[in-house]
Amino acid sequence: MSPSTNEGMRADAQKKARHQKILKLYFWILVIGGAYAIFVIATKIAIPCPIYTVMHLQCPGCGVTRMILALLRLDFAAAWAYNPYLLINGPIILGCLIASDVKYIRTGDRSMGKLSIVLWAELALAIGFAIFRNLI
Repeated sequence: MSPSTNEGMRADAQKKARHQKILKLYFWILVIGGAYAIFVIATKIAIPCPIYTVMHLQCPGCGVTRMILALLRLDFAAAWAYNPYLLINGPIILGCLIASDVKYIRTGDRSMGKLSIVLWAELALAIGFAIFRNLI
């Protein structure tokens, strides 16, 4: 076997290992999220927002559990009422994270690159949304 063939096989094995690692992470996120959703639906008990509990201010994530449960019922109006920021920008954030994971699988590079600009902008929007929702 030539050295280049050996290196190619090693690179493929590393790519496969990274792919399995990311799939395992997504699997566990879905399992834990699904279990939490079932628990909340069955018991009507959810984890309270620590920021709201302590300061009585709504953070950018307040209402996300209720929003997701509304989306599972296909009740988009309720989802909008619970958290319009994440209803609109959640897919953008998720898309950036998935794109970053795809880059990691292909290259092994964990840097966000230009996606970090989008995520910083999302953070600024989230802070603006939190200020706005607490003023109205």
